[in-house]
Amino acid sequence: MDFTNKTVIVTGAANGIGKGVARLYAEKGATVILADLEEESGNKAASAIEEEGGKAAFVLTDVRKEPDIVLLMKTAYDKYGHIDILINNAGKGLFKSPYEVTIEEWDDVIHTNLRSVFLGSREAAKYMRKNKEGGSIVNIASTRAIMSEPNSEGYAATKGGIVAVTHALAASLSEDRITVNAISPGWIETGDYSNLRGADHEQHLSKRVGKPEDIARACLYLTSKENDFVTGVNLIIDGGMTRKMIYEE
Repeated sequence: MDFTNKTVIVTGAANGIGKGVARLYAEKGATVILADLEEESGNKAASAIEEEGGKAAFVLTDVRKEPDIVLLMKTAYDKYGHIDILINNAGKGLFKSPYEVTIEEWDDVIHTNLRSVFLGSREAAKYMRKNKEGGSIVNIASTRAIMSEPNSEGYAATKGGIVAVTHALAASLSEDRITVNAISPGWIETGDYSNLRGADHEQHLSKRVGKPEDIARACLYLTSKENDFVTGVNLIIDGGMTRKMIYEE
């Protein structure tokens, strides 16, 4: 899959999955705009891509704020002349007893994880609809949209919302030739992979914990022009963990 001459925006791209996604798009020839609230890490990630021969730029962005998202899209369009792909990856966790979560904490995770997806998609689509071939949006949800552990209500609500808003946007933006899909990652290790235990890997049918590049390759698939028949889906990438039955011995 070739993404030469494509402009790709990745939010939450300073670290983890977003960083891996941005790097792979650059390897495939795209110009990548990394958006994040962590300025130092974001600039380092963009510089690393350029040092490897890729094309990248960093834009300081607080995805909770509508003016920041509007400016991000305008900056990308003004600099490169088109926006082709948006990866809505930015997010944060909220794991705290529902008895103790403040309304400020609740609103913060909702705005960071869910409202940002709607705002980012809307603003990017305003430019994508100008393209002859339209565009593609991928929203990073989570397997926590369909399964939970205690004290994760805010995070679960946002990830479930991302799955739902994805198929709604797929319907709304179809007339503008824009595909909208979601990816629900399972356990993706973004730190030191060598520190994982054998038991960690054995929880998966794949016999291993996931890596950022597993999600990055799925983004390529969902945004490739050859795959414009795929829209409105939630692609679960979890090594089969949500399909493995576990019994106490």
